[in-house]
Amino acid sequence: MPKQISILGSTGSIGVNALKVADHLADELEVVYLSAHSNSILLIEQAKKFNPRAVAIVDPDAYQKVKKTLRTKNIEILEGREGILDLASRSDVDIMLNGLVGAAGMEPTLNAISAGVDVALSNKESLVMAGEIIQSAMKRSGAKLFPVDSEHSAIWQCITGENINDIRSLILTGSGGPFRNRPLDTFQDISVEDALKHPNWDMGKKITIDSATMMNKGLEVIEAFWLFDFSYDEIKIVIHPQSIIHSMIELKDGAVKAQLGVPDMKVPIQYALTHQRHLSAPWEQMDFFTCGDLTFQEPDFERFPCISLAFESLKNMGTAPAALNLSNDYTVQRFLDKEIKFTDIPRINEMIMNSHNWIEHPTLEDLKDLDGWVYKTVFNFH
Repeated sequence: MPKQISILGSTGSIGVNALKVADHLADELEVVYLSAHSNSILLIEQAKKFNPRAVAIVDPDAYQKVKKTLRTKNIEILEGREGILDLASRSDVDIMLNGLVGAAGMEPTLNAISAGVDVALSNKESLVMAGEIIQSAMKRSGAKLFPVDSEHSAIWQCITGENINDIRSLILTGSGGPFRNRPLDTFQDISVEDALKHPNWDMGKKITIDSATMMNKGLEVIEAFWLFDFSYDEIKIVIHPQSIIHSMIELKDGAVKAQLGVPDMKVPIQYALTHQRHLSAPWEQMDFFTCGDLTFQEPDFERFPCISLAFESLKNMGTAPAALNLSNDYTVQRFLDKEIKFTDIPRINEMIMNSHNWIEHPTLEDLKDLDGWVYKTVFNFH
């Protein structure tokens, strides 16, 4: 019997790639639920192709279009944020892929885990925001998290078969984004169009900006802390411009294990949905004779202060990572709307992290209150 899967954020980059995996592995995976924010045209197309039991869409106008178009189909149509939370709470699936963007993905992850459903997690903000809460829910329900980020998938694959006590450190690789070699004194002139030109990966706008600031790498450090239970001083970052080595582990005897492959998100998505199998796939394969040289650099913390902010938030713990993450969600939104400069992103993020009302063990309600304060503060910044 095929594995029953739910895909939240099915019209985004991760969701679209996940459905390519599901289409390729139709005998292994059955799509049961889909959700989108406002892209009614693509959601309708996906629903007609995969015939899920239910779909949810947040935008009210988009909901009306989906409802009207799919009225003759035997598909339940849910509306709004409540619809997504409803789908995330349903226990009649084997695994939920959370491809939502930003802090909005936190509560659906928690709902699925609480329902005893395993989660293939692309939404790193879930753990950055509520790692302690989600871990507690996992202990109660027995549900598991499977990483979808290419870096964490690589670590997961490298760790498999090793004694965890033999591992000295986790090494997350990052391309360095489009501004790795750009003169630092020109950063204030970086445009939205410049920042959206990632050299290796084809991703959504939010994650592409996070790659340009390297905030994504900082958030990945926090996610690795929760996924693999390594302290912040056991997690390293190496700049690897070619994005062929997706991450590594360093063992205590000096050996290093790495996971390599072409930069294609379908590979870690498929592994998360079908673990621990490496099933045949039609995607581009690794060719050592054409991939070119593999190079490495130290991360530049002056050029990319968001990385330092992430390590600092891990040292402080409590609500510090959540405050940093929420601030970054909203500063990136303002940058994309051309309301602030590229260099304002880390500046505002640092201000928010250092000035918020810190709580050592936040509840879900505490995090919602923090979200409201951060939103108001960031959007009042001029």
